[in-house]
Amino acid sequence: MTAFNHRKYSPAPRVPAFNRQWPDRDLESAPIWVSEDLRDGNQALLEPMSVAQKKRFWKQIIRVGIKEVMVGFPSASQPDYDFVRWLIEEDQIPEDVTIAVLVQCREHLIEKTFEALVGVKRAIIHLYNSTSTTQRERVFEMDRDGITNIAVSGAQWVKKHADRYPQVNWRFQYSPESFSSTEIDFSLAICEAVMDVWQPTPDNKCILNLPNTVEVAGPHHHADQIEYFCQNISRRDSVIISVHTHNDRGGAVAAAELALLAGAERVEGTLLGNGERTGNMDIVTLAMNLYSQGIDPGLDLSRPDEIIQVVTECTGITMHPRHPWVGEMVYTAFSGSHQDAIRKSLKKQGDDEPWQVAYLPIDPRDIGRDYQAVIRVNSQSGKGGMAFLLERDYGISLPRWMMLALAPHVQKESERLSGELSSDSIRRLLFATFMREGPLSLVDYRLSRASEEGLSITLEQDGERLTLEGSGNGAMSAFMNAWQRHSGQQVGILDYSEHSLGEDSEANAIAFVQLNVDGQRVCAVAEDSDTVSASLKAVISGINLCNEASGRRDGLTALTDNATA
Repeated sequence: MTAFNHRKYSPAPRVPAFNRQWPDRDLESAPIWVSEDLRDGNQALLEPMSVAQKKRFWKQIIRVGIKEVMVGFPSASQPDYDFVRWLIEEDQIPEDVTIAVLVQCREHLIEKTFEALVGVKRAIIHLYNSTSTTQRERVFEMDRDGITNIAVSGAQWVKKHADRYPQVNWRFQYSPESFSSTEIDFSLAICEAVMDVWQPTPDNKCILNLPNTVEVAGPHHHADQIEYFCQNISRRDSVIISVHTHNDRGGAVAAAELALLAGAERVEGTLLGNGERTGNMDIVTLAMNLYSQGIDPGLDLSRPDEIIQVVTECTGITMHPRHPWVGEMVYTAFSGSHQDAIRKSLKKQGDDEPWQVAYLPIDPRDIGRDYQAVIRVNSQSGKGGMAFLLERDYGISLPRWMMLALAPHVQKESERLSGELSSDSIRRLLFATFMREGPLSLVDYRLSRASEEGLSITLEQDGERLTLEGSGNGAMSAFMNAWQRHSGQQVGILDYSEHSLGEDSEANAIAFVQLNVDGQRVCAVAEDSDTVSASLKAVISGINLCNEASGRRDGLTALTDNATA
């Protein structure tokens, strides 16, 4: 038998057959969000946060807009106790925010917890004990009744101590820890026993938190557990159903999202998913999931880089660049086909219509990002990426045949550098490859109009000036007529494109030409102050390129073949 042996494991306990409804529901609103960063997230750190770090993290949680915050385990940790006292004594809790504290079902711990909260206006006392078969039999060595007695005693002590502070708005929360691995009938029974002590009402609800403490099955299984529980618990109108999912199977967010479909109203998690083992449910990811579906998450996630900085500096854990929604490379496309689709979609996207951009599920600007990193060009990129960068940064709109001609040169340069190319590098490569200002160059020209356009053009070649006369249907046609009579070369225009450039450009216009010079195809480009000058320079550049390639047929063939692929 090998060490990697699936026969060691058995599937999680299934929920009995019931009237399953959650698969047919759609989410319409955000849950109650609860941050566990200062407790569950903190206890999972190699070096737990200092009080100063907790203060900084607290302010970030409040800035995001989370209204219920688990602030620690004050009966078991002096830093947690001191932090709770700072919150209360320094009046750091906003009027619309409720803090929560965790405590086990032990009276001396419960008593110290209430001492830590003296002076608070409102608070949640979160009581818990483990309920799974493994915990009962192998950790506590108790039967169901023994475990239930622990929970009931804890609930009684919480109620007794809360009665000593009638001026405080207390809320009670109970978690059958390891709910995910507990038989559903026992989860219901132990929660009923706790409610019998607390006697919640519709006006004074208790919270029943059902933790996916260790994720032991798929998110659909967790949703079944939640919905079955919701359908069978008594006093449903007096209970808030909460979930707390972990990421052992990689499904914490999915489990929480499906749990909301199944009837949960409250979700506990951490900003960016820090927590025990593989982490807690990521609040940012779930909130952005809702946002992308047109649901207001009720949180301010417009400054993700600020959240990332605080989380990273307080926890010492760096974020993966592919982290959902807010990772550094999330809105970066390397694939050529993706780049082309993004570029085309962005050009068609209207400000007053629903977001419809290929490969971008949301507008990055919504969360403080821009398009600076949407397109990056490397050896794996295609035409769309380089075209996007040139258009975005320089106002240069490449015709398709020029994209095809430029692409292999971009790829070759990227391979040479073993990295990505900037828009400036691509622009310089475009002109270095497809523009030649000598040996033939434009000095001056004059147009006259009669039945045809007449052109008088002065050129310089190898230090000598010559003036040519020609006529035709436009300036370029007139020039080619003059040049053919002078040089004997046959020059024809296969394709042509020109447009004006932005105000920030040194030139005002750019022109692209695809020529047939003595049977050879060549692409060329030029810039100038006006479209006529740019067009004439582009044709002259094409002639120079073709003459330069004479005797080096392979280079010319590659250039022209790429332009017509």
